Amino acid sequence: MSDRRVVVVGGGAAGFFTAITCAEACPAGHITLLEKSPQFLSKVRISGGGRCNVTHACFEPRELSSHYPRGGSALLAPFQRFQPRHTIAWFEARGVKLKTEADGRMFPVTDSSETVIECLLGAARAAGVELLANRAPQRVTRRFEGGFELEFDKGEPLVGESLMLATGGCRVPAAGQLAVSLGHTLEPPVPSLFTFHIGAPWLHELAGISVPSVEVSLPGLRLRERGAVLLTHAGLSGPAILRLSAWGARVLHERNYQFPLRLNWLPHLDGQALTAELESRRRAQPARFVVNTPLPPLPARLWHNLVLAAGIGSETRWADLSRSARHRLIQQLSLTELQVIGKTLNQDEFVTCGGVRLSEVNFKTMESRICPSLYLGGELLDIDGLTGGFNFQAAWTTGWLAGQAMSGRSDG
Repeated sequence: MSDRRVVVVGGGAAGFFTAITCAEACPAGHITLLEKSPQFLSKVRISGGGRCNVTHACFEPRELSSHYPRGGSALLAPFQRFQPRHTIAWFEARGVKLKTEADGRMFPVTDSSETVIECLLGAARAAGVELLANRAPQRVTRRFEGGFELEFDKGEPLVGESLMLATGGCRVPAAGQLAVSLGHTLEPPVPSLFTFHIGAPWLHELAGISVPSVEVSLPGLRLRERGAVLLTHAGLSGPAILRLSAWGARVLHERNYQFPLRLNWLPHLDGQALTAELESRRRAQPARFVVNTPLPPLPARLWHNLVLAAGIGSETRWADLSRSARHRLIQQLSLTELQVIGKTLNQDEFVTCGGVRLSEVNFKTMESRICPSLYLGGELLDIDGLTGGFNFQAAWTTGWLAGQAMSGRSDG
């Protein structure tokens, strides 16, 4: 690359990883990173509640790629070259040790995103990357003699021999306008990773309750997830809901976020086992009120409301529970159906389904198949992962591949 200028647009995870990788691989190059806002790495700062979920402890590429509702197939080969194992080593080599939590999410041992930000900023400066905040190109054109010219509302144009666009998720189509202006196609952006608004008043009374394992499904859509569910003032959240929203992002958008949702609150018990469990309660505690004797692991307040929702009175004792009432309770526990009436984006993730069409990008190098010397990465692409560090891993991987290629060291 000698002393040619490389320009990276986007001061987030993918942009920084591209710039650092390129600069470290080719110290003689001139790498400029542009960020439209006053602050670099703003999404890194707020992710994981300010702790920064750097990656996920999943080290088999095929399994890792299965956590991406869109883009998993395209990422399979890239994950052979740069995956969480490499991410961990990269950060540890620069003084940031990561820890693994029970669910596989990986955070800095400091539990502070500032540790990650300081590492990336320090690595960029040490590698000689020119960092320019408050610099958002309004137009990019290909030069006849090669390379690109970036124009700004104020100041002189900037010329680069190669260009990386890592401008983040296309929450609105205008966010991808630079890529479109250079010939690329955007898959329509729709939200991914969102919580569900539910109209049922009895659910709202239970805000703050978490259930460790619930099976949630969308009738007729073959979408089903099992995991923790959190009850909120608006409806339902938690890992199982977020995963369901990611896999169903496009079809749920088409339905205007109005659809039925089914919940099995005790998925470890089939119908026969649940019947036996209730019969055991009836025999062992005949004088107890049904509403006061929850089946574990259901919280007492949730059990109370589910019993009432099944049409069983608050003073009904187990001895007086009729067969029909028991059947209604089993139905309520294993097949609660609620109507979803809207959504709220998961603020820790800000993930969007949609972006630059993947067939237009060479995933060996992240170079555009349409516009030579243009590279694309991160959430600008039509890639989105489940919550848990997968979106950051896609940013590290695509940024590393692009940085290697732009330095001239790619084997693609």
